[in-house]
Amino acid sequence: MKRRLPKRSDRIVIWIVAIAALLIVNFWLANRATQVQRVRVSYTPTFLAQVKAGNVSEITSRGTAIQGDFRQPLSSGGAIRFGTEIPAFADTNQLSQLLQQHKVAVNAEPLSTGQSWWQALLYGFGPAILFLLIVFWFLRRSRSGMLGGFGRSRARRYQPGAETVTFAQVAGIDEAKEELTEIVDFLRNPAKYQKLGGRIPRGVLLSGAPGTGKTLLARAVAGEAGAPFFSMSASEFVEAVVGVGASRVRDLFEKAKEAAPAIVFIDELDAVGRARSGGPSMGGGSDEREQTLNQILTEMDGFDTSTKVIVVGATNRPDVLDKALLRPGRFDRRVVVQAPDRNGRRLILEVHTRSVVLADDVDLARIASTSSGMVGAELANLVNEAALLAARREHEAVSAADFADAFEKVVLGAERKMMVTPEDRSRTAYHEAGHALVGMLTPGADPVRKVSIIPRGLALGVTLSAPEFDRVNYAEHELRALVKVMLAGRAAEEIVFGDATTGAESDIDQLTNIVRRMVGRWGMNPRIGMVAVLPRDGASPFAEAVAPQTLELLDEEVRRAVEVAYAEVVALLREERIRLEGLALALLDQETLDQDDAYRAAGLTPPEDTISDEVAALVSDGRGAGDVASPALPPVHPEPA
Repeated sequence: MKRRLPKRSDRIVIWIVAIAALLIVNFWLANRATQVQRVRVSYTPTFLAQVKAGNVSEITSRGTAIQGDFRQPLSSGGAIRFGTEIPAFADTNQLSQLLQQHKVAVNAEPLSTGQSWWQALLYGFGPAILFLLIVFWFLRRSRSGMLGGFGRSRARRYQPGAETVTFAQVAGIDEAKEELTEIVDFLRNPAKYQKLGGRIPRGVLLSGAPGTGKTLLARAVAGEAGAPFFSMSASEFVEAVVGVGASRVRDLFEKAKEAAPAIVFIDELDAVGRARSGGPSMGGGSDEREQTLNQILTEMDGFDTSTKVIVVGATNRPDVLDKALLRPGRFDRRVVVQAPDRNGRRLILEVHTRSVVLADDVDLARIASTSSGMVGAELANLVNEAALLAARREHEAVSAADFADAFEKVVLGAERKMMVTPEDRSRTAYHEAGHALVGMLTPGADPVRKVSIIPRGLALGVTLSAPEFDRVNYAEHELRALVKVMLAGRAAEEIVFGDATTGAESDIDQLTNIVRRMVGRWGMNPRIGMVAVLPRDGASPFAEAVAPQTLELLDEEVRRAVEVAYAEVVALLREERIRLEGLALALLDQETLDQDDAYRAAGLTPPEDTISDEVAALVSDGRGAGDVASPALPPVHPEPA
């Protein structure tokens, strides 16, 4: 039979009784320790005989009570302090004369204990109360990780009705919602499936890029099912002391079972769920993580098959999880939460603008069509920034211009008020004009949407490009066109000024990243062939042995591909020098050129598409004088500036 802990009220009573008993015992022991030990003697003949014998040194009298000290104990090992009582019929005058004759010191001072009632209480109860206060303070301070709270779960529980999230508040990821609808039905009507022999899924694994809505989906499942929701990050299980993580896992699942049917949400599951090495541990941290993982495996696949607790895990790295964690019976469902498409982004924008006053010129469909690559969290931030900007400008409603400026702020950073020398301003103009012109003239490059030499974030200028439709795949000629656009800024500087600057740092980082993957992972080089030389993103570089000769060949082919592309870009810009000059002079004059103005300054016709000129969707990575902001490649993950 399962042992149950006492209720909270019972535990409080037990603690009060124990503390009271401890205080009483402490007072009794303190009183015994401070009490003077005296021997009781008779007034006559013992006391009077000892006075006459000169064996009494002094006495203290209070009423009829006498306490004093013998010069020598009455017996070997006996006490020298004594006490007695004066009978009522005794002659006190005769006693006084007797004491004077034998030179006995007489005083009427208080008794030798010398303690008042408050002193007795202070000495008796004070140390115990002080000790208990120190212990209580220490327990309160250490509840988050020491002593009583060391092995307790830190999971936060969200009750139905408090901050409830439903599927109506989740948009743009319909496929993931459909996968989770059955889980909701399980929690609402478990008997419907159990009578046919089905069992409730043990776990659902949500995987996807950051900000795609994995946590929001898990809370929506709990909100739709009306079930208690326990949320905890996997990193909160692990401590320096081995065994604490496993204890917290047990405590978390114990709470969930008491509230069943319930949902346990473990965020960033890869923090403890990484594949086990199988070798000897090199430290306590590894042992702690593996013991925590083993406890999670045990709780998810225990002997009790009727437990109505569903574990929802979320991770950005499903490829590093342990195989035992992913097998059926633990995580039965795997739901990939991908970045939303154009229609999904529109639905997400509609959700986040429900409480926002929009102007008539705001077209959410156009904003969605130009925000390629953005996930739900980024779109929510965009709407919030637009609302804050409109409020700062004292607008009655959020306009399209507010969204455009907010978009530039979110993607590129806020404008910097800085003094730029005429030489640097001219270099930046030609740098960005080179990016823009090569983007306009190279087949396969994304259309240029905006060019600016206004400093933003870490960049002194930016060229914005965006495709008309979402890209899910890139052809080789499109990648080569993107590399040429990134090289064009440095090429324009060298053609016009004859030397190079540090402004192309971000461009070089991005194009090197792309070309290396073209050669080493995507099979776009005839000498390397259809062989994956580079490791997958996030994988250990030592996972696969590669011959040194192959790595040397990889470096040679990357350098050769960049040199060929650079030579073609230089030749193109020399041939179109007049267009380059016109575009650069227009930038120096106006600082920012929209799509139509940029193409007109270059003497070209802008492409016809449905992209709004007021809002340009970009994924940028900027550092230095100027940057090319273009949609992120699906296999490439550049770090933001």
